[in-house]
Amino acid sequence: MTAIYDCADESALLKGMRLARGAIGRGELVVIPTDTVYGLAADAFSAAAVQRLLDAKGRDRTAPPPVLIPGLPTLDALATEVPDAVRALVAEFWPGGLTVILRAQPSLQWDLGETRGTVALRMPDHRIALELLSETGPLAVSSANLSGLPAATTAADAHEMLGESVAVYLDGGSAGDAYEAVGERPGDRSSTIVDATAVGSGGGLRILRAGVITRAELERVVGADAFEADAAEPAAADGEAEASASSEASDAGAEPDAS
Repeated sequence: MTAIYDCADESALLKGMRLARGAIGRGELVVIPTDTVYGLAADAFSAAAVQRLLDAKGRDRTAPPPVLIPGLPTLDALATEVPDAVRALVAEFWPGGLTVILRAQPSLQWDLGETRGTVALRMPDHRIALELLSETGPLAVSSANLSGLPAATTAADAHEMLGESVAVYLDGGSAGDAYEAVGERPGDRSSTIVDATAVGSGGGLRILRAGVITRAELERVVGADAFEADAAEPAAADGEAEASASSEASDAGAEPDAS
């Protein structure tokens, strides 16, 4: 049985992090806590690892995972044509519950699925997640649940759904407690997803999922005029809290799911 490592215990934390780093390096899956929900993580630059992530969740390549990053400098390494409005938003809300969809750097050697040249990026506000990211680099991370079921907010919930498909479970306590529950589903603490792929070609920002950061908070930073008129979309039906690219964004050239 795959072990769950209690990160509140220093010795378990050290062992769990060491094993998690090793598992990521071998192309295996790791469950990690984030500030919103628990995430199912894989090496973003290993096509086999990303496919293993999709298989574990019961998803296909039309729903590629988002990518969690350790800091702002990684934004420019992975995305191109980052609009000023996005830079203002991430300066204000990262680390935190904001996912941004941008055009991916064409030189990237990765295969996240049918991304149509886009990538969904987020910097999580969680010490354990950020520490792992600082050592592994960008990780493809989707919410730690089977597709169609609620996102896990505890390591035990994730283990119940994903079981032996995951090599290491890092238990950081209950996830999402720093945010108010939002959306149409009870207890939903999904990240807010903003698509910026149309900016620069006559379009504006689009809110693909209204999550823990409200439209009013976003507009406070960049103004209401930065958004297209049809801004807010309902949250995804299965509560994929760390969305990356889903059918909700298909007309914008992206597909969202992130943790």
